[in-house]
Amino acid sequence: MATRRIHDEPGFILHRYDWSESSLILELFTRHHGRQVLVAKGAKKPTSNFRPVLLPLQPLRVSYGLAADENAEVHTLKGADWVGGHIMPTGDALLSGYYLNELLMRLLARGDEHPSLFDAYAAVVRVLASEHGEALQPVLRAFELVLLREVGLLPQLDVQTLTLEPLQDGGRYLLQAEGGLMLAGPQDRGGLRGSDWRALQTALDGGTPLKAVLQVCADLASELKPQLRAALHYHCGSRTLRTRQLMMDLQSL
Repeated sequence: MATRRIHDEPGFILHRYDWSESSLILELFTRHHGRQVLVAKGAKKPTSNFRPVLLPLQPLRVSYGLAADENAEVHTLKGADWVGGHIMPTGDALLSGYYLNELLMRLLARGDEHPSLFDAYAAVVRVLASEHGEALQPVLRAFELVLLREVGLLPQLDVQTLTLEPLQDGGRYLLQAEGGLMLAGPQDRGGLRGSDWRALQTALDGGTPLKAVLQVCADLASELKPQLRAALHYHCGSRTLRTRQLMMDLQSL
């Protein structure tokens, strides 16, 4: 069957697992073709050129063959090169990277193009690989917002979702997984001021949303965390993500 090849496609490995004694199945996030599944034949052999390259959280350029059958879900990896530019994240940053990978695996449909989200992910990975630990929580919250917006799961943040009433600067509003943005009641904990939510919406509407949202999130990360966590767990269909559970287990040791 005739095949065509995708050449030098920017990509990151989201997940890998054994396919045979010598080969791997890879879940990749590519810039122009979205999430793709590739088989890396012979990648586990000691002499394979793939062996030192196929690592998560590392920028790659990949080439792979596409079968003529448009319904084929698994393609064949033909080449992979490490782009370089940063080292592997470690510690909390590494776990955070795995957490982002799990979100992308759960929320992105295979084959859907998200070039702007890919660029945002690449920027976050660069931050994770740096030693700027103070930026870890804000950059995670910023990416979560950009991701939810990109896949159509984030409501407008400058109006109340159910009533479409504009937010009041001093009012306190909560982001609910099912109800969207709503006015917080006297017994509700958390929430952000209306002016903060509007600032986030303005940042998301800009040309470089991750950078703009990150600037707004710098002082809001702790308040955003439980609200975004609940929304993501709801849309992922899981009360606790695997990587989140791993983080909690390690913290309890």
